[in-house]
Amino acid sequence: MSILGKIFTWWDGATVGTLLDSWKNGVEVGTDAQGNRYFRGKKPNSLGQERRWVIYSGSNDASRVPAEWHGWLHGAFDDVPESNLPPPRIWEVDYTPNATGTAAAYRPAGALEKGGVRARASGDYEAWSPDQ
Repeated sequence: MSILGKIFTWWDGATVGTLLDSWKNGVEVGTDAQGNRYFRGKKPNSLGQERRWVIYSGSNDASRVPAEWHGWLHGAFDDVPESNLPPPRIWEVDYTPNATGTAAAYRPAGALEKGGVRARASGDYEAWSPDQ
């Protein structure tokens, strides 16, 4: 992305301000399988809490943060997830991005994108009338 794109867009990767803040005030603590980078502040904030943040590799979509890193970002545990993770289970599946708003989104029968025709009611429905 061009430098102008970095200056004026916040929805696709980190802004210039966030990148500068990460370089000046942050310490990189790790990355996840998708390439998102995680940081912690060098100094605590005014409440004495550690500041933690993520720089996405690609679009800024919170659903791209794995559960273990989500817990770390929100202070559920202090150590980075690599040191706390149990071995993966056989039933765990790989991450799939949130498809809402894309062509890959789930559209049930009757959705406007599928023609808007749904199955007719089975006859057990009676419309409400205020006269009754």
